[in-house]
Amino acid sequence: MSYRYGEYRDGPDPLAPPYDVRSALDQMGDAVLSGANPDHALRDLLKQGLPGAGDRRGLDDLLREVRRRRRELRERGRLDGTLERARALLDKAIGQERAELFPDPSDDARLREAELEGLSSDTASAIQELSDYQWRSAAARRTFEELRDLLRREVLDSQFRGMREALANPDPAAMERVRQMMSELNDMLDRDARGEHTQADFDDFMSRYGDMFPEAPRNLEELVDILARRAAATQRLMASLTPRQREELNQLINQTLDQAGLGEQMRRLGDSLYARRPDLAWNTPERLTGEDPMGMGDAVTALEELADLTQLEAALRQDYPGARLDDVDEAAIRRALGRSAVDDLEALKQIERELEQQGYLRRQRGKLELTPKAVRRLGETALRRVFASLDSGRRGDHDQVDAGAAGELTGSSRPWRFGDEQPIDVVRTVVNGVRRGGTAGRVTLSVDDFEVAETERRTAAAMCLLVDLSYSMALRGTWAAAKQTAMALQALVSSKFPQDSVQIIGFSNYARILQPDELAGLEWDMVQGTNLHHALLIAGRHLDRHPDFEPVVLVVTDGEPTAHLRRNGSAAFEWPPTSETLELTLAEVDKMTRRRATLNVFMLAEDERLKEFVNEVARRNGGRVFSSSADRLGEYVVSDFLRTRRSR
Repeated sequence: MSYRYGEYRDGPDPLAPPYDVRSALDQMGDAVLSGANPDHALRDLLKQGLPGAGDRRGLDDLLREVRRRRRELRERGRLDGTLERARALLDKAIGQERAELFPDPSDDARLREAELEGLSSDTASAIQELSDYQWRSAAARRTFEELRDLLRREVLDSQFRGMREALANPDPAAMERVRQMMSELNDMLDRDARGEHTQADFDDFMSRYGDMFPEAPRNLEELVDILARRAAATQRLMASLTPRQREELNQLINQTLDQAGLGEQMRRLGDSLYARRPDLAWNTPERLTGEDPMGMGDAVTALEELADLTQLEAALRQDYPGARLDDVDEAAIRRALGRSAVDDLEALKQIERELEQQGYLRRQRGKLELTPKAVRRLGETALRRVFASLDSGRRGDHDQVDAGAAGELTGSSRPWRFGDEQPIDVVRTVVNGVRRGGTAGRVTLSVDDFEVAETERRTAAAMCLLVDLSYSMALRGTWAAAKQTAMALQALVSSKFPQDSVQIIGFSNYARILQPDELAGLEWDMVQGTNLHHALLIAGRHLDRHPDFEPVVLVVTDGEPTAHLRRNGSAAFEWPPTSETLELTLAEVDKMTRRRATLNVFMLAEDERLKEFVNEVARRNGGRVFSSSADRLGEYVVSDFLRTRRSR
């Protein structure tokens, strides 16, 4: 046996390495660190596509392709082509008959001429009136039969795609087979409604009539979906015509079906399909702007594709609550845009699934959130960005020279206890194992054998970062920098100074403690008020819980205090700020001073009233004031924190 190998063509390379979801997370991180929430960040990632993953198209590329295809379909032609063609053939047949009658001087010829003259102006009515007419002209008889064949093919093709070719040559046996198929199809739908249908019934039906369904459905549900979408498109065609055209075409359809012996079966099928798929747009008009007339079957196909594209566009936009790529119908993508678009969509779905399965994303009550694992990674990214802007000589300059909370070794050891971060004393641990019963060449350790090296106690800090969440932060474009700074500082303390206790507090009209895992999804508050008074109250409670820690308070804001907390717990807002707001806020500053807490303020606006306030804070507390641009805020805050740690 011999084998030939070539390029794999049936979709993406199955041996290609999987896309690195960490790269996808980093792409999302750029948006998150710029102020976006995780939902918007993931949506932007999926819209842009995945560079480095075979350059797969994103949702925006697929949307452009869908919209281009819709324009092409709308410009393809007019919907009244069947009516126009039927009228032309009818006029031709009447003309041929009159030409045959004109030379004949008999009364019969004059009576026939009068009958033709008295035909209804309505095409459907005229065809009905001529259904029993005895044609004198053989050419006229052939033209009229051509008209009836046209209507039969177009009407059936509008209900069953591909039926037009099957009935290209009129054959009574072929029509009888269509009638038998329709009857068995309706019976099968009735049995399914009673719960009596089986897959074997469907397989037997397709073995006999599968050539009439080029879509090759695999089960009854797929067949129902195919027929229902086409039936709905036929109804949209009727709704898109003028009232006169609609009435005329409806008469032609009913006449054609009744003459073919299919009228009752088709009405029965239509009722079943509508009952099963009422969600389809059955009577929504659609406007086509082309000039060329389209046959009924082609027009229904165009409207069916337009309906698919409309649903695809809505799903690909992903702009509704709880939107997921699994909502996009893969079969509709394949029909509309081809196999390559299915592969692109599957690559995007895989990224969304992998981000959840690998523990970076989770959904809570329909809302997308970053997990603590993802937040830690983004915090490290934010920290790297900050350190990249610091002078190389100062990068990583702090007094933490070993891991954990340990200081200098004292030379003694003690038994290990759960939660200890001191280094393991390996020699004494192994000796304990040997003494407990180790044999030559083999030492088995138990938990009781472990000892840790005792260290000198190192000074720890209780640090509070107070971040302004008020609406003005978004208006001035400083919110993203404040968010990134909070994440960077959280990452710095948790990784380099684990003995420190850090609390991040956000404040607008009220203040609240921000948990590390909610920083990435944090957004500014659409409210008025800068309640620094409340934020300092919360920070004071944190410092009081750690009396032996060095207290540090950092404040990031773009405005003076405009709100304070009343005795009943409600917030009072006033602008310009009242003297009560300023007095209560400065009273909390004085309490910080008595706690020996350093209070440094980072201003993000050049406002004279703000400068006056922060200068008073610095005078009372002895802390420093920084006037920072948004792009250097992280550098200022982290540098100040490291300077404070070095000084101790």
